[in-house]
This record gives sequence, structure tokens and C-alpha cells, in this order.
Amino acid sequence: MFNFFKNTKTIDLYAPIEGSIKCIEAVPDTLFAEKMVGDGIAVEPEKGSITAPCDGKVVQISSTNHAVGMVTDSGVEILIHVGIDTVELKGEGFKRIAEVDTFVKKGDPLLEVDLEKVAALGKPIITPFIITNREEVEITYRAEGRALLGETVVMKVKVKKEKK
Repeated sequence: MFNFFKNTKTIDLYAPIEGSIKCIEAVPDTLFAEKMVGDGIAVEPEKGSITAPCDGKVVQISSTNHAVGMVTDSGVEILIHVGIDTVELKGEGFKRIAEVDTFVKKGDPLLEVDLEKVAALGKPIITPFIITNREEVEITYRAEGRALLGETVVMKVKVKKEKK
């Protein structure tokens, strides 16, 4: 009858890559900066390890290994997109660690990236970390400053309605 105490859940998302946190609007690609794909943050990476920001299922890894999609048990859809226009590198500088349709725990390795190589090939290495189903969730916290891989909570996401 009354919906005073909705059954909602807040999920902590940890840094999937180490580096300096930037606002999503700072990404030099309008697709991300204007939140057409989703909302979140970006990280200017210092190291090339990409790990799971939370427990969940790997639902997509691009054929060029520059982007990973995950979904949590409560339905939060996550995209980690390493660099800008990195699809054009056809996988050069990227190594897949995880596989699609596997369940991962926070901190499990997903990708390895040779950041120097990607930068030398002329691609920005800023990494958007976004929630793609923003109509179903609310980002209640975004960190600032430096993100330590797997240690820093960079976003808190409240699920508006749990998936059944």
C-alpha cells in the first residue's frame, strides 16, 4: 500500500583502473561527454591493469579488447571503455584476461593494456567508466582525486528497482 520503505540497494563500485579521476564531461568524445551511452566518471590511467569494479557477470568484451561490459546481480549495467577511438587499434596494445559469460569478483582481472603503446599510437588513454542503464539507477556518489585500483570506491549506485 505505502511505498515508504522501497526495497532498494546501493552498490559500491571500486576503481577498475588506477589513476586520476575526471568528470565524464572531460572525456574528449561527445558520445561519452554528453552521456549518450550512460553516466559515470572517467579515469586518466597510470597503470594498465583493468579489474572488476564489483561482483558481477561479464556480458561483453569487444573483439578488439578495448571495452568490457558487466552486469551485477541487482541489474546495474557497467561499461569500462579503455581510451578514446581505441577500436581503431584493432586490439593492438590490449590483452583479454576474462571471458564473456563468466562471473567475476571485485578485483578479478579483466584486461591488460599497454598504455604507452596506445598513447604512442595517438589515442587518448582516458577511460570512461559508466553506468549504461541510468534510468534504472541513481549515482549517489562520485569520487574525486586519485583512484587506487580495487581500493577506492569511485561511485555509489542506488538501484531504483531490483531485477527479479
